[in-house]
Amino acid sequence: MNAIVALCHFCELHGPRTLFCTEVLHSPLPQGAGSGDISGQNEQAEEEEGGIQMSSRIRSHSPAEGASADSSSPGPKKSDMCEASGKICGCRSLAGGHPGYVSHDKETSIKYVSHQHPNHPQLFSIVRQACVRSLSCEVCPGREGPIFFGDEQHGFVFSHTFFIKDSLARGFQRWYSIITIMMDRIYLINSWPFLLGKIRGIIDELQGKALKVFEAEQFGCPQRAQRMNTAFTPFLHQRNGNAARSLTSLTNDENLWACLHTSFAWLLKACGSRLTEKLLEGAPTEDTLVQMEKLADLKEESEGWDGSEEEEKPSSQPDVVEGQELSKSSPETSLMPDCNSWNVAHRRLSVFRSLRHMRQVLGASAFRMLAWHVLMGNQVIWKAQDMDLVQSAFDVLRTMLPIGCVRIIPYSDQYEEAYRCNFLGLSPHVQIPPHILSSEFAVLVEVRAATRSSLYPALFDDEQSLNKYEFLVTSGSPVAADRVGPTILNKIEAALTNQNLSVDVVDQCLVCLKEEWMNKVKVLFKFTKVDSRPKEDTQKLLSILGAAEEDNVKLLKFWMTGLSKTYKSHLMSTVRSPTSSECRN
Repeated sequence: MNAIVALCHFCELHGPRTLFCTEVLHSPLPQGAGSGDISGQNEQAEEEEGGIQMSSRIRSHSPAEGASADSSSPGPKKSDMCEASGKICGCRSLAGGHPGYVSHDKETSIKYVSHQHPNHPQLFSIVRQACVRSLSCEVCPGREGPIFFGDEQHGFVFSHTFFIKDSLARGFQRWYSIITIMMDRIYLINSWPFLLGKIRGIIDELQGKALKVFEAEQFGCPQRAQRMNTAFTPFLHQRNGNAARSLTSLTNDENLWACLHTSFAWLLKACGSRLTEKLLEGAPTEDTLVQMEKLADLKEESEGWDGSEEEEKPSSQPDVVEGQELSKSSPETSLMPDCNSWNVAHRRLSVFRSLRHMRQVLGASAFRMLAWHVLMGNQVIWKAQDMDLVQSAFDVLRTMLPIGCVRIIPYSDQYEEAYRCNFLGLSPHVQIPPHILSSEFAVLVEVRAATRSSLYPALFDDEQSLNKYEFLVTSGSPVAADRVGPTILNKIEAALTNQNLSVDVVDQCLVCLKEEWMNKVKVLFKFTKVDSRPKEDTQKLLSILGAAEEDNVKLLKFWMTGLSKTYKSHLMSTVRSPTSSECRN
């Protein structure tokens, strides 16, 4: 998470001050963060916690540590820091020359760096302003609790103010805050419950340690009675420099800053990983709706078969066999391409791996003819002895069509009419009617035994099955090489010929192309079938959609049959409702 977590303190002499901050670095350490490494001292003992490797590194001294007086540096001047008899005081967390803390996240190669102030001047200014606002004007009622503030320029801040008991302080308590700063307002607001719970836990631990020290000091030397006996004496003059104590002194914990670094680094890592971006696809696609409808029909059909069997209670085995044969030859079952109507589990290795693979095997011209007939909705017939080859071919070709346009009979011993299927697999001995062979609305792919084994050399090392076959693609209406064809076919061929695109990328291109043209189909369906517009307006619409060519019009009309029943009924119900008619009028 790109954020900064800081611990701030309200000094009685200098006002709000930043004590300790942890920032995230996605690149090598900034200048000065590792330049002061000393051999033998730069790497201390390391430990791992939650996948984060903890270590300390020597950093070049910043003005905040009193080692430099460069006026251009972002840190406060040494004269502005509290001095308490040479001890670390309330305005300082780490002593001058302290290496600071660096944690390495092995999973993401991110570093978490902690010191008193950020090294970058702009970050120093942002943290400084957030510190001042968190301990002055942006506070909760009662001056203790969480609050949110900020803007686009200086970042957004989640601040939690709290008190720490101190027997030498005015009112016996000091004012602190833990702030989380980031530029993403929505992310920070969504992280409010998480940050509140974890920061509250850190605060409770600090307050618990300080309370024990406070009670022990009060038991040994009660400060309330002593102050009442020194009436009319200026309070600041009575502190003798002992009141400006550091947080380590108030909690009696020498490892406080190392523990805070661990807590802040974990907080940044955990808060960054708990919320992830997800791709929202919006409304279901037409393929999803059609698939859901067909699955529902299949479930209803299977329940009907189960009910009829329970009522009839067949007593003989032949009746059961007959029922199985009926279910195999049922048209509804054979027309369910997306429900795996054939048994894919028993299939051997698929022969065709992708559209690109099929294009390489068939050749560019033969593949274009076959793809043109597929997209136009014409009947595609494969005659082969190898059933697995036919099934793999259909698996590849069907990816060019919406699910609702696919009707497959994978393998049959007799010819089936085009109204029943647009993909038909036949055994070699099946006779096809002559009018089908000469029809312009059908294409035939005959798979024959190759005359010599080297006719089709293997395209992949692990695949030798294509050596046995040669493929003959014929049609009553062959597609001319110079014919423009549908726009989507040209785009598909461009993707297949682009060797820079992997098979997975080509698959995603097909999905995008199908969605693009299904959206055009929806517009055309509503325009012509629902609104009943005249042909002149339809031609204008097709020109606007970029589908005025003859092949594109035929494609749109065929793809219109693949629209889901849900979409069609929704449109019709909307048109028939009184509200919609009033809106049109």
